[in-house]
Amino acid sequence: MRNRTLVEKLNTLLEPERFHDYAPNGLQVEGKGEISHVVTGVTASLALLEAAADLHADAVLVHHGWFWKRDTPCITGIRYKRIQTALSAGLNLIAYHLPLDAHPELGNNAQIAKRLGIIPEGQWGEMDLGWTGTLSAGSLTAKEFAGLCEKTFRRTPLLVGPEDKVVRRICWCSGAAQGFFEEAVDQGADLYLSGEISEPTVHIAEETGVPYLSCGHHATERFGIQALGAWVEENCGLQVTHIDIDNPV
Repeated sequence: MRNRTLVEKLNTLLEPERFHDYAPNGLQVEGKGEISHVVTGVTASLALLEAAADLHADAVLVHHGWFWKRDTPCITGIRYKRIQTALSAGLNLIAYHLPLDAHPELGNNAQIAKRLGIIPEGQWGEMDLGWTGTLSAGSLTAKEFAGLCEKTFRRTPLLVGPEDKVVRRICWCSGAAQGFFEEAVDQGADLYLSGEISEPTVHIAEETGVPYLSCGHHATERFGIQALGAWVEENCGLQVTHIDIDNPV
């Protein structure tokens, strides 16, 4: 498949034009014109690029790409090494950030709901990135739900706030969405789940009585890119290999 054809199909699926994002979505670095093997991963780190080059892949499809708004435009240091590696291997770098968080079926938040047994009920917040739903199991304590998250995300989450709180209604947003916590409380959440945590998060949990669960930025954004890779394999007829370069954050 031509590289531009693959990007057109992904753009149609993910609709990046609907989002005011912090980095460009779609084709970020052009490589080989023909694509037959795609490597997927959460972040376009040097380790992922080197692994893709070792597999003789033609494209790398990620959630976290390059050229963030606050980045220096100078191609030096780690940026030079990454770009050199991609260009030397002829890798196309394709990235989708907020569009992959928000997609109603393949997105990070949709995939979190699927794996945690949450029945989605609606979206809220900036660009509808926050999600609300209820547990299909009925209810769990915050501590019990944290145990479920530990198995699902394959890491021990950080739970702040009352561990014995009965949880039925959950709000969540993957990645670094701890800033949505107060809005989640206003949505009537019994618990709010995201990837990262900040100092004020603890005080909000203690003062509202709503537990906060930090499950890891990387961990909460692993499932979306896997689902997107499976879609590419099924709908585009390409070989797709997922490589998880783990990140403790």
